[in-house]
Amino acid sequence: MATDAAVAAPTLPVSIDDVRVAHDRIRDSIVRTPTLISKTLSKMTGATVYLKFENLQFTAAYKERGALNTLLQLSAEARAQGVIAASAGNHAQGLAYHANRLGIPTTIVMPTNTPTVKVMQTEGHGANVVLHGETFDAAYAHARILEGECGFTFVHPFDDPRVIAGQGTVAIEMLEDVPQLDTLVIPIGGGGLISGMSTVARALSEAPGGHPIEVVGVQAELFPSMYNRINGTDMACAGDTLAEGIAVKEPGAITSKIVAELVDEIVLVSERSLEESVSLLLQIEKTVVEGAGAAGLAALLSHPERFAGKTVGIVLCGGNIDTRLLANVLLRDLARSGRLARLRIRLQDKPGALFHVARIFDQERVNIIEIYHQRVFTTLPAKGLITDIECELRDRAHLDRLVGALRAGGYETSTVELA
Repeated sequence: MATDAAVAAPTLPVSIDDVRVAHDRIRDSIVRTPTLISKTLSKMTGATVYLKFENLQFTAAYKERGALNTLLQLSAEARAQGVIAASAGNHAQGLAYHANRLGIPTTIVMPTNTPTVKVMQTEGHGANVVLHGETFDAAYAHARILEGECGFTFVHPFDDPRVIAGQGTVAIEMLEDVPQLDTLVIPIGGGGLISGMSTVARALSEAPGGHPIEVVGVQAELFPSMYNRINGTDMACAGDTLAEGIAVKEPGAITSKIVAELVDEIVLVSERSLEESVSLLLQIEKTVVEGAGAAGLAALLSHPERFAGKTVGIVLCGGNIDTRLLANVLLRDLARSGRLARLRIRLQDKPGALFHVARIFDQERVNIIEIYHQRVFTTLPAKGLITDIECELRDRAHLDRLVGALRAGGYETSTVELA
């Protein structure tokens, strides 16, 4: 996929000098987020893992970098006229926040089904939010119409050299803080982040005294748009992914060209691995990330042989996840690990039946959370019933001992498994 840098570099629209200038331009107005080693994740994956905490930006995502770099290059006339974007996510908030700070009027077009909390957060940063259409494509088309009608400057979320250069500043900081990194694992939606970071990685690899730095992109299996573009495949891009921040159906024209030249490989990760990674980062690193922000770790967990022995930098690109969704992810992880379970037990409908089952739970030191009786909607005889019991355990072995004890007591028992 990647080609010789000396040949490819002159044809590309963004250079490392562009990224360095962008970093000098924005550095005083963004958070220089830390790049820290994770000893626990390193042990789990077989790689030496460093995490770049971009979820600690003010708006909890790296998108501020590209938005600010673009805003600071606008003419006085363009600033006075205002900017516009189509986004229901981190780009909207990053652009709105810095535009408001700079006194630039901002309009954000969002689909009508955008969650209210995202609308309120964007309005809270001073933007005028216009709700239009049921899809991002409809919102995008309307934003381009308003751009022409009102004289706004459209700020693209990824397919703009100024945005790409701004996002590339993430790599400038990572490689200054941890020069020994030999692999960068970067989420891909439209491709702005990986385009900027791969530009830096390739230039530093080819610099005197430099060492090879591999760049690996990550996409959700449900939205392999850049993977399709680069590899000539035609996998479907659809579904309800946890990594909504990188759920892009069409990557950019500019970003696709850069990725084709500079990125070594793109890997795909499952929804289950994304859920596991969100949960692990909260439990181990005590940090909240959205699904897209966990994609890099998901790649290491899904392809351990690919990264074994390498010194890997992962970008936790965002932390904007709905709290209810986060709770569901954590509970599902507890269920998969055996620490939370639902057991389906067949009982006789007579006095004392549940009491005798509860005694076994007590003997095995298992905490019962909830009990559900089902007498009507069952194929059992009229005097039989199904009882579902949700309970808390220490681990999978503890669950196995409980199930064994119930079956030894004469109870037909099964676990209700997650899909």
